[in-house]
Amino acid sequence: MEIKIGVQHAGRELVLESTDNPEDVERAIADALSGASALLSLTDEKGRRVIVPADRLAYVEIGESSARKVGFGATA
Repeated sequence: MEIKIGVQHAGRELVLESTDNPEDVERAIADALSGASALLSLTDEKGRRVIVPADRLAYVEIGESSARKVGFGATA
């Protein structure tokens, strides 16, 4: 699953691929935004951890991974 994180005062968004369950990711985001945790901590599919201060979150987008197309399209 692809996760995009917008961070306040940052020029680019953070994008990571995760094997976590979407409900677990949403729960971690809700905990960070509710104040239960001061940090949003997520792990990508390679085991790297991304940590963002909860008060700097602008948005979080959770979506399915898009398959990368390789090759040429069919011609008519």
